[in-house]
Amino acid sequence: MNSILFCKNKYAFGILGPIRKELKTLNQDFIWYVDDKILNDFPYKSEPYCSSIKELKKYNSDAIFVCGNAVPHYLKGVKTQVFHGFAGEKKGHFRIRDYFDLYLTQGPYFTQKFLKKRRENKNFQVTETGWSRIDKLFIRDSELESKKENLLEDYKKEKIVLYAPTFSPKLTSAPYLKQELISIASSSKYLLIIKFHPLMNKVLKDEYKNIAKGNENIIIFNDNDITDLLKISDLLISDTSSVIYEFSLLNKPVITFNNIAKNKYWQDSKTYTGLKYLIEDNLKNGKHSDNREELIKNYHPYNDGKSSLRMIEAVKNYILQYGVPNQRKLSLFRKLKIFKIFGF
Repeated sequence: MNSILFCKNKYAFGILGPIRKELKTLNQDFIWYVDDKILNDFPYKSEPYCSSIKELKKYNSDAIFVCGNAVPHYLKGVKTQVFHGFAGEKKGHFRIRDYFDLYLTQGPYFTQKFLKKRRENKNFQVTETGWSRIDKLFIRDSELESKKENLLEDYKKEKIVLYAPTFSPKLTSAPYLKQELISIASSSKYLLIIKFHPLMNKVLKDEYKNIAKGNENIIIFNDNDITDLLKISDLLISDTSSVIYEFSLLNKPVITFNNIAKNKYWQDSKTYTGLKYLIEDNLKNGKHSDNREELIKNYHPYNDGKSSLRMIEAVKNYILQYGVPNQRKLSLFRKLKIFKIFGF
């Protein structure tokens, strides 16, 4: 099976990277498509890649793995949606845009909703596989565990607190939590690590970088892959971000501010105050542990680290049953949108 790993945004590297690893293990041929704008950050330049859709059209692909919202309909291959997060409450997560032949869902909550969509619009298939990006989340790493111990020892702290806000101006807590986070970093107990979304406003990023310069107990993390941070952190602070669900899968406490999810499985605050108390309360009292178990069951019950392999097998099964499509049938509106984004 020949595959395209389709990257329009930087977050795609962490999602498609585990699929690439399994394809290599299976000796399957693949090529990366990397948008020009993110090429400098592409971590796999020793592997086949291109930034030209025209060049991709020459590649005899059987499958195209996509974690964005669109893919050229005229490319050959099973156009496969693998998603870029768990935040089903965000606008458009369950929207059917007609670009995809196959949706690979993370767990029963998502599967049921897309199966309902399929009953209304029968031109795609749905298979539950788990999510590729968190395969690594469930693999024990003794070196990483030692790194955490060394960090706590070096900084003379008891716990690691991770702050990972979303980038959306309407949803982010970043403009409002500066003083609260400075207070946390001034505590004798907590080492604060900050990880921003790649699309976070640059002015806000710079403001936090300046704060970190004046406080040795704040670390700004710039790598695109947040997985290691999730594994070493004891508590997460966020707002409305997919990372909340990923962290909860490790059965560790989360605190959010003005989260818009209908069903919250964690501590949520409507005011940007009292963070220190909320942290201590959640770490000491095991709050929301039953809720986290419910979330795991519905959002991602797979903890074997093999979701990427299941994704590849799902595409192979699709091809066995339906063949390899040469292109998708789209409305004129959708075609014009694709031409505008990717060209002809």
